[in-house]
Amino acid sequence: MSFPPTQPALARALAAQGYENPTPIQAAVLEADAEGRDLLVSAQTGSGKTVAFGLAAAPTLLGDDETFGPAGAPLALVIAPTRELAIQVERELTWLYAQAGARIVSCVGGMDLRKQMRDLNFGAHIVVGTPGRLRDHVERDRLDLSELRVVVLDEADEMLDMGFREDLTFILDAAPAERRTLLFSATIAREIANLARTYQRDALRIDTTNKDVPHGDIEYRAVRCAPNEVEHAVVNVLRFFEAQGALVFCNTRDGVRHMHARLRERGFSVVGLSGELTQKERADALQALRDGHARVCVATDVAARGLDLPDLGLVVHADLPVNRATLLHRSGRTGRAGKKGVSVLIAPYTRRRKAEMLLDAAAVEGVWESPPTADAIRAQDRTRMLSDPLLSEAPTEDDLAMGRTILENRTPEEVAAALARVYRSRLPEPEDMLEDGPNQEIRRSERADRGEPRERPAPEDVVWFRVNVGRAKNADPKWLIPLICRLGHVLKKDIGSIRIFDRETKFEILKESEPKFSAAVAATSEDDIRIEPSTPPAARGEGPRGPRPERKFDGPRPERRDRPKFDGPRPERSDRARFDGPRPERGERSERPFERPRGDKPNFDGPRDGPRKPYRDRNEGGASDFKPKRDFKPRGDYNPQDEKPRRDFKPREDKPRGEFKPREDGFKKDGFKKKTDFKAKSDFRKDERPQTSFNPKTGFKAKPDGFKKPFKKGPRP
Repeated sequence: MSFPPTQPALARALAAQGYENPTPIQAAVLEADAEGRDLLVSAQTGSGKTVAFGLAAAPTLLGDDETFGPAGAPLALVIAPTRELAIQVERELTWLYAQAGARIVSCVGGMDLRKQMRDLNFGAHIVVGTPGRLRDHVERDRLDLSELRVVVLDEADEMLDMGFREDLTFILDAAPAERRTLLFSATIAREIANLARTYQRDALRIDTTNKDVPHGDIEYRAVRCAPNEVEHAVVNVLRFFEAQGALVFCNTRDGVRHMHARLRERGFSVVGLSGELTQKERADALQALRDGHARVCVATDVAARGLDLPDLGLVVHADLPVNRATLLHRSGRTGRAGKKGVSVLIAPYTRRRKAEMLLDAAAVEGVWESPPTADAIRAQDRTRMLSDPLLSEAPTEDDLAMGRTILENRTPEEVAAALARVYRSRLPEPEDMLEDGPNQEIRRSERADRGEPRERPAPEDVVWFRVNVGRAKNADPKWLIPLICRLGHVLKKDIGSIRIFDRETKFEILKESEPKFSAAVAATSEDDIRIEPSTPPAARGEGPRGPRPERKFDGPRPERRDRPKFDGPRPERSDRARFDGPRPERGERSERPFERPRGDKPNFDGPRDGPRKPYRDRNEGGASDFKPKRDFKPRGDYNPQDEKPRRDFKPREDKPRGEFKPREDGFKKDGFKKKTDFKAKSDFRKDERPQTSFNPKTGFKAKPDGFKKPFKKGPRP
């Protein structure tokens, strides 16, 4: 299918770039129903959306003209979520509108602000930028939106997820109401639909995605490995496929730095891409990947949206994506424009369930496999070497002359070996990885199906380990075996004998699984659980007995009560008293052998006539067991006349008082001076009462400056 009729300048640009047949999304926006209308478009990644909205905006921007007029206020505004995507959109629109004479300006964060201001002052036909920088230019009156005819929102769902809703609404409110609004998004969620209803008029809905069929150009694979061998798995995957370009995704910036350093140490031509880099560093990294100077790019999800990298045939998820959308957008960087691509998920044993849920949610079928082994990678290297274009390329005269000279001094086998050695020296060495647990389990199940019994491993085929949990902490194989399998990333079949002691437990691990088990235990940890190598335990009944476990009660043993001991002879059974009387019949109650006498307590049958008896009368008649104290006399009724005074009272006589006469020395009886007899403060300090301090060596010693100054009153600092 050829391109529908479009602007002549754009048709020539498409032909120059080798575009012969449009993609489904490009054909849909060029139909007659879409001309001049607002568009709400959803399409898969790598479907040519940038060229699609460039073609859709051309009739509105150019009209019947073939080229643009003088540049002034921008006619089109394209908003992208990330700097890299905005720069890529600028690059695509530049070649698409090159023959139409369009002037395109980019306004993204992290770039020279003064250059952007100069470019806007000189005028532009199309402005491409990120929401934050575009809003800044609009607020400072550097960007005039009064002449806008088309506004394009590329990856609108990603902009809303990144928190640009306020910036988008500000820019759309500042644009003219008569504009066209083209909204492109991978998925049309509720927020995107609400945004479209608010800022679009009679929008045409275009959906070229097939939700039931996954992307046919991307092959999904899931590689299982131990958590401590994730880096080795990434290295072997990169070496096995040897794609012209590869993206390795990590979830954090620290992960990007760590993975970038490890791959660089192993000899890969690798660049890093994350949000902590400057815009120039990020642009240089992507350009190195496009030019072929770097073959691997380690990036965060900043590179998961919209980036179109040529010859990118491999995507590796070193860290599992957080959700289905992230998985699809990461994987969508490969398999673009009809090319095939591979997306590999590195799934540790502890995250296998998470990987399965991601693949099910994305409706893709992944092939589960083990990491490529070193032997398989070397076999691939031999195949690629034999098909290398260097061997099939026509040699020059200088090459033939050098070859004859070499063959005169060396044999053909030596020359071929040197060629192979040079070829291998350019490639990073693959990692030796142990065979994973599922393959071992398959082999054991096959032996069980054949009826081969499991043999007990010999002592020289096992390695002993210990865990600091014993009988004192209720150690039991029911929960110890799953714990060992989870921390050591082994299977139950790899565990041999288990010996539980008071304070520790020793167990066997097959020697073939010991390296993987040791590395996994060192990489993973559990609170209060330590697993370390140990020596074989002594045989049962042999060796010294270990210390007894600590008792819960460590204090002194309480003394027993002093009770009399029976030292006499124990009576014979025949001399013991027996009950010889007749047994009462069942259902009858025997008489009580002893009944406590209740005394002659009178019964009260009628109302009380008189007052209650006094206390002394209640104890008469033997009606209770009250026993009065010795010399007890009942107290009679109170009569105040019978009370005698406690002592003879005599009134105090008044004594005559004389006149007050002060003493001659001016002191009162207590020894204090009168106020009028004190000297001035300064005289007293210097002459009469100097302040002294005590020195334990010399005794009391007068200070030359007398009294200390009083502390200044006020709050403490």
